[in-house]
Amino acid sequence: MKILSLFLMIGTLLLTLLFPGSLQAQDQMPPPIVDEGPEQQLLYSPETVEWQEAPTSLEPGAEVAVLEGNPSIPGVFTMRIKMPDEFIISPHWHPGVERVTVVSGQFYLGTGEALNREAADHLPPGSYTSIPPETRHYAIADGETVIQLTSVGPWEVNYVNPADDPRLRA
Repeated sequence: MKILSLFLMIGTLLLTLLFPGSLQAQDQMPPPIVDEGPEQQLLYSPETVEWQEAPTSLEPGAEVAVLEGNPSIPGVFTMRIKMPDEFIISPHWHPGVERVTVVSGQFYLGTGEALNREAADHLPPGSYTSIPPETRHYAIADGETVIQLTSVGPWEVNYVNPADDPRLRA
């Protein structure tokens, strides 16, 4: 046991001498962000999901259901977006990561600053994607489509072309 302790002391001393900043760098790391989660279990069956009109940052016709958190304030949230057939979300970006799972329907997701259905990836039900912050992307629903989105609020939709932003139309 004493030999093992001596070996660890010598190893630590060598690391400190050979790489003097390595141990200090660990002390300078910020503490991890811990998501405490909900105060109680959240459980939704399809018939208990409460749909409401989508925010004005999306075209009329979509509905949302917030399952956890609050998209308008800082913190993790999960919501579903239900889109009618041929619903389009024009090229846009978000300041935070978006994690999307296709629940039902046929979802087409493309990257770039111009809408191009032929270049979009087809995501059938069960598909998952994680979109890095500020990635320009667009979406098209083929048939009624439901996606589940998890991100960190406040959730913002920033359209590449201001003319595509439903909030700016009369």
